[in-house]
Amino acid sequence: MVRDTNKHYKFDWITIILFLLLVGFGWLNILSASHTEGHIDYFTFSEPYGKQSIFILLTFCIIIVILGIEAKFYERFSSVIYIVSILFLVGLFIFGKNVNGATSWYAIGSMTLQPSEFAKTATALAVAKHISDLNTNINSFKDQIQTFVIIIIPALLVLLQNDTGSTIVYGAFFFVLYREGLPKYYLSIGVSVIILSVLALKFGPLASSIIASIFILSYYYINRKKMTLFQSLFVLLLSIGLSYGIKLFYDSILKPHQQDRISLWLRLEDDPVKLEEMKRTFAYNLNESEKAISSGGFKGKGFLEGTRTTGKFVPEQHTDYIFSTVGEEWGFLGSSFVVILFILLLLRILHLAELQKSQFSRVYGYGVASIIFIHFLINIGMVMGLIPTIGIPLPLFSYGGSGLWAFTILIFIFIKLDSNKINEW
Repeated sequence: MVRDTNKHYKFDWITIILFLLLVGFGWLNILSASHTEGHIDYFTFSEPYGKQSIFILLTFCIIIVILGIEAKFYERFSSVIYIVSILFLVGLFIFGKNVNGATSWYAIGSMTLQPSEFAKTATALAVAKHISDLNTNINSFKDQIQTFVIIIIPALLVLLQNDTGSTIVYGAFFFVLYREGLPKYYLSIGVSVIILSVLALKFGPLASSIIASIFILSYYYINRKKMTLFQSLFVLLLSIGLSYGIKLFYDSILKPHQQDRISLWLRLEDDPVKLEEMKRTFAYNLNESEKAISSGGFKGKGFLEGTRTTGKFVPEQHTDYIFSTVGEEWGFLGSSFVVILFILLLLRILHLAELQKSQFSRVYGYGVASIIFIHFLINIGMVMGLIPTIGIPLPLFSYGGSGLWAFTILIFIFIKLDSNKINEW
């Protein structure tokens, strides 16, 4: 559907400039992390930085197409886009290529395409369409379940492909639903589950059950008017069941490498010898990443001057660990610059989302900001050792065509929707 020439559009150039700065600075760090000694061929397909150059050029073609399509197309066909993305995810179980234990890619010649990256955009569109429907009331339990189903279907398909990192990103939609009026008790439940899970793993299910019992019974005696004895006992039984269920899930369902990552993060291993062995085996990337970042100091060692980067000490440094390159070569100043760029981008998108005249555009805008925020938070937290290692890229920064194109589509659909608000009543 081609753009109506009788309408007027005003694109938000602040968002576009922030996008270009992140993509450009990201490419410089990919070049630094992946180049070898000798001549630099900017468009070679034999090096990651050369491939990324081509991916960036194709990105501009994608932008032209997205901005050239009528804004209402994305709302009208959001359900179709969502269904197509689900079919692509299902197709991976038949035609998918296994890479590093995850069947998340389609092989296209020498290239691969990861549909789970694009499914996030499709889900954001579907959620926005459902919530903005006149018959939808987010305070209704029925509509809440329907919304959760829209989110859970792609998340479950991605999880079955052994891509836990991308699955976690779907939790970003909680922020969207909360903004649109999801009852506050969902937030309390979510925080409580996280705290109880950590306690159960760190101190054992019995200890976490005792702590939960003390807290719940104390709350009951202080707030008898808000909670009955029956409700208190029901919540208590759920908490005890969750404590033991989390421990069972950790011991029996999680794979060994996933257990080791959580164990290292929470320091669950008591044996110092085994702990050091686990660090060498499973936390090598993290240790090298932390060394690279700390070696950069305040100003950094300079572009292409990072010894740990050029020495290839950090595996996968041009992908998930790209931020360690920033830390070593650009130092605290460069790292702060990247963080500020992301914060400005997020704040700008949220600001524009609140200015939208249609609920669909506002909800989608919050979806865009939430997805970028979760990626940004987890990736940088992982690289700095603040959270367990989870393999997801830094948006617009990490190497990869699928990730770059998916985030481009995600952002520029919103830019198109925002540009159309001057044509809406």
